[in-house]
Amino acid sequence: MISVAGQQDDPLSEVQQYHQHLGPIPPPVLLPQIPVTAGLSPQTQTHHPPSPTPPPQQQQHQPRYTPFNPTTLAIPIPDSLRVKTAEADSIGCVEVLATVCSTILMVLTLPISIFLCFKVVQEYERAVIFRLGRLRSGGARGPGVFFVLPCIDNYCKVDLRTVSFDVPPQEVLTRDSVTVSVDAVVYYRIRDPLNAVVQVANYSHSTRLLAATTLRNVLGTRNLSELLTEREAISHSMQVTLDEATDPWGVQVERVEIKDVSLPDSLQRSMAAEAEAAREARAKVIAAEGEMKSSRALKEASDIMCESPAALQLRYLQTLSSIAGEKNSTIVFPLPIELIGPLMNITSSITSKMAATPSSTATTTAVADSRPGEVID
Repeated sequence: MISVAGQQDDPLSEVQQYHQHLGPIPPPVLLPQIPVTAGLSPQTQTHHPPSPTPPPQQQQHQPRYTPFNPTTLAIPIPDSLRVKTAEADSIGCVEVLATVCSTILMVLTLPISIFLCFKVVQEYERAVIFRLGRLRSGGARGPGVFFVLPCIDNYCKVDLRTVSFDVPPQEVLTRDSVTVSVDAVVYYRIRDPLNAVVQVANYSHSTRLLAATTLRNVLGTRNLSELLTEREAISHSMQVTLDEATDPWGVQVERVEIKDVSLPDSLQRSMAAEAEAAREARAKVIAAEGEMKSSRALKEASDIMCESPAALQLRYLQTLSSIAGEKNSTIVFPLPIELIGPLMNITSSITSKMAATPSSTATTTAVADSRPGEVID
């Protein structure tokens, strides 16, 4: 910056002058946190000194979650639920001696021991290793190559792929006292290989038995109508119940589907008869409603035709044209009563005159044949 006198000013001197104008800045003061109790007056509020921070050894340990590893295809679970290994515990002299002897044997039998010490598991498998009966730390091995010591290490392979099985047909008594036979299919997979091996003897057999029991328990709380119409809700309820029960075993139930619901023959016949009767009743109601509507339409048409007699003749001609279009050999021609009304009146009058003529002739003949002085009755 150039001053008025043409001399260059020092920026640092201007900053110092600005701070001298403001004065010295006091250092920040940290105030202790004072808890305030709601509902108390300022006189009754007591000041408590801040509680000292506990040392790291006394702080409560929060559960930590193992991050998801895409190579292991395992779902993250809390570390507190994982199986604790006993490998880090103190071991006896016999175990140490057995480990040393196994190592010496492996070295002496090289390179043959390489084929016995190195094992391979597939991408969809995991290996759980036990050393002298103790679960080794580090979790399940795989996929790929892992190392075991001869004679002291034992391992178990666990398949992580989804497995499906059929639940045998179960005879279930519903809530409305109807006996039905229901079967289902269950899909599950291993979520934690360590729990699947350590926590349960045979996770597959246990899951099958639990699925059959859960199927009976869930269906026993439903009516027959709910069982036939709410299959998705029942399947979801079974899936949630099975998943919660098999979670300590490291098994995840992915899906449950109800395959078939078999009813007794007598119940099927009664339901069919009930459905048929309901259909017949609806058909009769519909036919009656149709008759009522058609009669109303005919009444309205007759009222219109009464107002115009020519409309009736046009209707007759239309009926004749529709009959002639069907190529029938016999045609029935409807003759209106109004046309033959006068003819019927003439016929009736002629008939009455003919009936009256014989009676008058008989009377004349009787008068001619009578004697003078006789009274003819």
